[in-house]
Amino acid sequence: MSTFDLEEQEQLEQLKHFWRRWGNTVMAAVSAALLVWAAWNGWHWWKRDQAAKAAGFYEALEQGVVASDLERVSRAFGDLKVRHPGTLYAAQGGLMAARLQAERGKVDVAEATLGWVADQGAEPEYRTIAALRLTALLADEKKFDVALQRLAGDHPKALMGLVNDRRGDLLHAQGKTSEAIAAYEQARAATPETSDYRRVIEAKLIGLGKAVEDKR
Repeated sequence: MSTFDLEEQEQLEQLKHFWRRWGNTVMAAVSAALLVWAAWNGWHWWKRDQAAKAAGFYEALEQGVVASDLERVSRAFGDLKVRHPGTLYAAQGGLMAARLQAERGKVDVAEATLGWVADQGAEPEYRTIAALRLTALLADEKKFDVALQRLAGDHPKALMGLVNDRRGDLLHAQGKTSEAIAAYEQARAATPETSDYRRVIEAKLIGLGKAVEDKR
């Protein structure tokens, strides 16, 4: 037998020994990797499929808003809420649906829609925007305490100016002047100095007898 055949035989024996000792472990690792790969691809396919279906319902909702078809809008939002609650389409659709519902005098329905987005919307920004719009409806009904409760909790930093300004409005409507001033001051501090909205907040403070220092 040649030297080459001996070396080849020895390598083959080593390979057999390796597989006898580690074969099950290697195969288990390969199987696990394949399962992860399959799950990863399956998950992304499912997400794409769900997003496509949600987009279809959202498009129907948009068309309903354009046509001012309240029944169609409510039905499309219901589908989004039930079938695709964790998507941005559901949150965006809820905001659009609530606006039409309120315009058509369905205030209770609009409040329920905004309440759902405020509680279960896909992103904190959408939840806060929904809460702000909901408090406007509640304020019209003089449900100030309920509205204030809706603004409790954490909100995105970028929206804290709006949140505290609305808190100030609700407190002012209740005659709680000192608390309203405190809320407006927090709103002013959270609003960029270059923002025109900051001037609105400052006007409210001045109207309540609070001197405002202009640092510009």
